[in-house]
Amino acid sequence: MKLWDKGYDIDRFTEEFTIGKDRELDVMLAKADVLGNMAHLKMLHHIGLISDGELKDLAQGLKDIFAEIEQGKFHIEAGIEDIHSQIECLLTRKCGEAGKKIHTGRSRNDQVLTDLKLFTRTALIDVLQQVTSLFHLLMEKAEANKDILMPGYTHLQIAMPSSFGMWFSAYAESLADDLLMLKAAYDMVNTNPLGSGAGYGSSVPLNRTMTTRLLGFGDLAYNSVYAQMQRGKMEKNVLFALATVATTLGKLAADVCLFACGNFGFLRLPDRFTTGSSIMPHKKNPDIFELIRAKTNRIQSLPTQMAMLCANLTSGYFRDMQLSKEIYLPAFKELTDCLFMTEMVLKEIELNPLILQDKKYSYLFTVEEVNDRVAAGIPFREAYRMVAEKVQLGEYRGDTSRPLHHTHEGSIGNLCLQQIREKFERHSSEWKPEQVWRAEWNSSTLFHTVGESIPHFLKYIVWDNDLIFRLLYPL
Repeated sequence: MKLWDKGYDIDRFTEEFTIGKDRELDVMLAKADVLGNMAHLKMLHHIGLISDGELKDLAQGLKDIFAEIEQGKFHIEAGIEDIHSQIECLLTRKCGEAGKKIHTGRSRNDQVLTDLKLFTRTALIDVLQQVTSLFHLLMEKAEANKDILMPGYTHLQIAMPSSFGMWFSAYAESLADDLLMLKAAYDMVNTNPLGSGAGYGSSVPLNRTMTTRLLGFGDLAYNSVYAQMQRGKMEKNVLFALATVATTLGKLAADVCLFACGNFGFLRLPDRFTTGSSIMPHKKNPDIFELIRAKTNRIQSLPTQMAMLCANLTSGYFRDMQLSKEIYLPAFKELTDCLFMTEMVLKEIELNPLILQDKKYSYLFTVEEVNDRVAAGIPFREAYRMVAEKVQLGEYRGDTSRPLHHTHEGSIGNLCLQQIREKFERHSSEWKPEQVWRAEWNSSTLFHTVGESIPHFLKYIVWDNDLIFRLLYPL
């Protein structure tokens, strides 16, 4: 079945080439498509194009399809090119001719963009939750280990004293700033393109404000041409946000791989999170963090791929956009998997509190000696030259057990952990997820067709207490 069918057959290779991976990837959009259909159906009834009886039958049909999706029974059949065709086909089988009315005033262009936005809105909140969980773990680790010193490196050369508390909280604060990019992407996603059609609206008197309210979007994507221009632009901006988080994770993973190496020995990974060698019995390899490093590097490449896909396109829809799904949809799971595994391992990581006993780390304290001389009244440049000469002559003997008195904001003696927590809370509070989570009420009254609890998907797209009822029980 093809929504554009005109009564003639096309070449099999043409069909396979143009469908590409849509049938495989579109299953990820199934729940979003049902929800978009439900809102569109309710709106068509409101403007008089769907009768009361048709509304009742089609709403029940959509609820049944949603239940199949929740139960893992849904699939796109052979010969059907995408998710939109499959759901319309199922509705037509269930409801007869009424099922053919569901596409009134709509194009696949605004339909798929709506699906992508609903999917993305949910996925971004999933990322927010994972980032939040990892942030709190890093802050716990920072607080518990703020007094355990470790060497700081620049250019992979011994530099100055650091601490595990400083190391953990550095990545925590990085995640706090990453939320700014995620929220900006979320705000762009949270606008309703449904009703923009193929990019030029429709002569059907649609009520786009109504579908915006039903689907819980923050606002309309008003101009129909621009609504379609968001395709590609939206994905690229969201991928930039994901890449920002990936940058933080990738650097953390690289640190762990280095610090777990025997030549450093700053930390030890739990045995159950390492792999061995097929020939060397002693090996315990940090494969998880090597893969996180590789996966996050790949995620960082995705915005560029999306930019190249969309380059030199004029306004209006092009089939080029179909390929965006291949770049875009898998990225969310890849990132959340990396976030999850990072947290899992860091919970059990073992730190070495005796690192600085190694004599090679005596040079860590050259700056301390310079500052001691400055405090005694010697100009900094002269104090620096005096200590540098001792190092050059091999006469410098640093005391790795000496007390340190770092007090300024952000130093090892003043990590400003509370301020970092406040920054994260400030940036995360802007999402207002409590509005989304209002949907978590007794599902037995609203969702008896799909199980005992509100489906995960719907928890994140509901923005008021009546939304699910209005969509699934419109009469």
